[in-house]
Amino acid sequence: MNFEEVFEAKLAKNEFIEPKDWMPDNYRKHLIRQISQHAHSEVVGMLPEGNWISRAPSLRAKLVLLAKVQDEGGHGLYLYTAAETLGISRDEMIDALLTGKAKYSSIFNYPTLTWADVGAIGWLVDGAAIMNQVMLQRTSYGPYSRAMVRICKEESFHQRQGYEIMTHLSFGTPEQKEMAQDAMNRWWFPTLMMFGPPDVESPNSDNALKWRIKRESNDQLRQRFVNQTVIQAEYLGLTIPDPKLKWNESKKGYDYGDPDWSEFKNVIKGNGICNKQRLADRNKAHREGEWVRAAAAAYADKQKHVQAA
Repeated sequence: MNFEEVFEAKLAKNEFIEPKDWMPDNYRKHLIRQISQHAHSEVVGMLPEGNWISRAPSLRAKLVLLAKVQDEGGHGLYLYTAAETLGISRDEMIDALLTGKAKYSSIFNYPTLTWADVGAIGWLVDGAAIMNQVMLQRTSYGPYSRAMVRICKEESFHQRQGYEIMTHLSFGTPEQKEMAQDAMNRWWFPTLMMFGPPDVESPNSDNALKWRIKRESNDQLRQRFVNQTVIQAEYLGLTIPDPKLKWNESKKGYDYGDPDWSEFKNVIKGNGICNKQRLADRNKAHREGEWVRAAAAAYADKQKHVQAA
């Protein structure tokens, strides 16, 4: 068999493609784009919630949020490392993020206005992330798959943290319940956008499914998320802000209204509420962390000389 036939045979048998294996150029490019964007999303995703660490309503809430934000930084590290096995450098990826060339999840370009937004991010945004990421534990590229095992475990904790916040607010005072509903109203449709455009408009879905990078389509994942979340919202006594939402017995799932895809495209182009702020904050953090990277590099270099001696 030639290289391409070996590659296709591995996919057919659900075997991992490893860094030293032959792979089509387009497969490699697709993975670099997807994994690096995933890593960027984890790192940028620290910003909306990090803003609330100093304003958390209790010491326990602060400790939990600190742990969550730290996890997100770790996820970025795992993913950048996985992407590096494809032949791209960490510096190239970071530069693409800082210059605005690379994309990250559109959801992080929305502001966190209240403490309820932290809950909504954990419940809805991390819930959608888990829906996307559980299947990536079975993705065809080995390093990506292995990174996702730990990430998914930690994301499950993040979702529980968010749902706990929303539970406290929903069963609290009328003002707290109103705050929870307001957060739901603002985050529902942006969360649905996280799964990507409808399958018929998604330029990368066909290859992702063909190469078993993804196991399910955008629309399949979005439908499952809606079905799961409606039940959770009903328990909280919150109203999902979608007048088209109703049970469809024939498909054993909910019909729902489409997000505003023009808004999605506008945010992706860099015109969201917080796009410029997020990039500015990441650039500032990168500049201020230069001394840490220099010290770490110097220490690593010293250790090499010690070992060589």
